[in-house]
Amino acid sequence: MPKLNFTVKSLAKLTCPAGADRVYHFDTKTPGLAVCITAAGSRTFYVYRRVKGGRPVRYRLGKCEDLSIEQARDMAAERAVDYVRGIDPMAAKRKARASMTLAELLNHYLESHAKHHKRTWQDDEAQFNRYFGKPEDQRKEDDEPIPFPGWRNRKVNTITEADVKALHAKLGTKHGKYAANRMLALLSSMFNNAKLDNPAKGVKKFKEQQRERFLQADELPRFFAALQAEPNETIRDFILICLLTGARRSNVQAMKWSDVNLQRGTWTIAAEEAKAGDALTVHLPARAIAILSDRKSKTNGSPYVFASYGRTGHLAEPKAAWKALLERAGIEDLRIHDLRRTLGSWQAAMGASLPIIGKTLGHKNVATTAIYSRLNIDPVRQSVDAATAAMLTAGGVMQLDDQTTKAG
Repeated sequence: MPKLNFTVKSLAKLTCPAGADRVYHFDTKTPGLAVCITAAGSRTFYVYRRVKGGRPVRYRLGKCEDLSIEQARDMAAERAVDYVRGIDPMAAKRKARASMTLAELLNHYLESHAKHHKRTWQDDEAQFNRYFGKPEDQRKEDDEPIPFPGWRNRKVNTITEADVKALHAKLGTKHGKYAANRMLALLSSMFNNAKLDNPAKGVKKFKEQQRERFLQADELPRFFAALQAEPNETIRDFILICLLTGARRSNVQAMKWSDVNLQRGTWTIAAEEAKAGDALTVHLPARAIAILSDRKSKTNGSPYVFASYGRTGHLAEPKAAWKALLERAGIEDLRIHDLRRTLGSWQAAMGASLPIIGKTLGHKNVATTAIYSRLNIDPVRQSVDAATAAMLTAGGVMQLDDQTTKAG
């Protein structure tokens, strides 16, 4: 690995090579002291040493913005003394982590990894809380019963592969194979991140069948009638925007006024908020512009379109309202995410090409990314307008003049 004399200037010049996730550089003055530069620009000091048997170990010292070079050198020297004495600092850390509760292990995972590397880290936290319970200060009287309340405060070193296998099986039976597999993946990531023996490693995932659910033509009138009966205007508008834009639920929940251009009829989702990692321009059809214009006239100063008094400042997933809506409509097995699939399906029914649908929904894969990037928003605009018009017509909803989508 490359070596150089660590100075403020020399470290400032270091970058991660194109196509690489990270690169390490070693200090010429202090043996074992390294700096890790990631593709995202993160800079962290580490100590690399070899312990008994020649096994290499890596010990994290801290972020470059939190430590001076001299502090990092002093800490690296201290760790070197520990290793000479046969003391493995990582072993002490692993021992401490093994005595954590599962909830503490989740927090360690979120703070040390997920919040820095995953755009969907809040989904991980929500998934954990859904099945194992929320922290006491976040619990509410109307929260649904916790399926597995004993797991949250269980010591990590008591959890075995048999325990995880049984949990996975129960989740699959009660909540579905997809939910069980996602929880298995989360548990596995939590243990791996803490460098602990992973009891989820040997548990086999359920075979999943790709979900193809979307609103059919005969369901749309009942769906729109039930939605019209929703007493909460914010939730009613939120569900309609999910359907009319095909955007992901989390993006709609966190939608900001600063990203919406009502004159152009567009909504920009920043790269750091988009699942594919690229900024996404979402076309707003006439009905969506009308909904947002009305909300804009009533805004209370919040930066969020769907503001709330919760800790995030914006609407959270409206589980109870969604369940009530489906009961009113007499519709089964429909999720909010299926609204996204509904728009794409209706676009396909109206003759839109797969690249157009992919552009609309912000899909990204190796085979089609180049095609998506060459498309402009005009054909997407036409396709979305045609699909939303067909959906609203089938649902018996009167259309607005689509001239409102044109730039002023």
